[in-house]
Amino acid sequence: MNHDPIIIGGGAAGLMCAIEAGKRGRRVLLLEHANRVGKKILMSGGGRCNFTNLHTQPDNYLSANPHFCKSALARYTQWDFIAMVERHGIAWHEKELGQLFCDESSKQIVKMLLDECAAAGVRIETDCTIEQVRRDADGFALNTTHGSQRCAALVVATGGLSIPKMGASGYGYELARQFGHRVLPTRAALVPLTLSGKHLDDYADLSGVALPVVASVDGQSFGGACLLTHRGLSGPAILQISSYWNPGDALRLDLLPERDVLAFLRGQQVERPAAELKTLLSEVLPKRLAQRLCELALGNRPMRQHRPAELEQIAALLQAWPIVASGTEGYRTAEVTLGGVDTAELSSTTMESRKLPGLYFVGEVVDVTGHLGGFNFQWAWASGHAAGQVA
Repeated sequence: MNHDPIIIGGGAAGLMCAIEAGKRGRRVLLLEHANRVGKKILMSGGGRCNFTNLHTQPDNYLSANPHFCKSALARYTQWDFIAMVERHGIAWHEKELGQLFCDESSKQIVKMLLDECAAAGVRIETDCTIEQVRRDADGFALNTTHGSQRCAALVVATGGLSIPKMGASGYGYELARQFGHRVLPTRAALVPLTLSGKHLDDYADLSGVALPVVASVDGQSFGGACLLTHRGLSGPAILQISSYWNPGDALRLDLLPERDVLAFLRGQQVERPAAELKTLLSEVLPKRLAQRLCELALGNRPMRQHRPAELEQIAALLQAWPIVASGTEGYRTAEVTLGGVDTAELSSTTMESRKLPGLYFVGEVVDVTGHLGGFNFQWAWASGHAAGQVA
């Protein structure tokens, strides 16, 4: 049967592309290998779907070409998606830092997208595995577990490798390579960091301790909560910095980001000269962590025994505490995949291949990765919309 287009992948980008193509009167078929569409949408944001961010801008994205995302993001903004959400009567709230969530459930976002697909005449088939894709003079021929299909335009919206239990696979990258596209190296992003050996021994028994930090690596810094786990470090600040961290990079944590630490220490030395350092730090840091820091590096003498240079050294350590991470928890818990289909071979306006007319790539499969906080969904909506306007 002929369609125009066929979309492979029923995630956020695929559904948005299907809606926009359907609105143009195209005969749209969306194929999803899982038993339902929108699985990652359903589990996102703790079941409430962090569907976009009020502050979305190109600076919130990583890519080998940081300019690539600008066109799509400018033409389908966070306000456009919010308008759709409100049109469907879905109540939402801003949690923090511009992050928008459903008041009730992420199921509402999936239902909204499915209702839009139905209104646009989109046909959706789930539990459908693609066995072969061929290019010929008339377009694309697909062999699937549901039979053969043909289309003039093919949109690859297969996502990345993150959270394989949700059905993630590398199939989109395989298709890209099949049709001569370069795929940039991929790795887990927005993911907890792991420690090993002595570095893990130092902190493993503090699992569950949380505190606000600023995490820094290679000139990048992110503030937010940090959570110590039995495997290493997690929390928003760590997930954010993980996208920039590479094995061997020096990771530093400002453990008291809202405080002039040196002024605090000098003041306490004057006011409470007999107090031990761990006692004072326990008042501004989680007690168990403060004690451990003193055991590891800071010592625990009464404040009157510290020379000015020692206070400066202690303050510097607390504001740039070194952490030696050994790796990440990998795709199993990563929210997104860094890398992907090289944007140099795609049109930033339409997401169409520059190598093969009629072939499109949208969403996470492309080498565009957002920060934590709804930015990856906004890229999915924007890139899907861009391809849906023309496919």
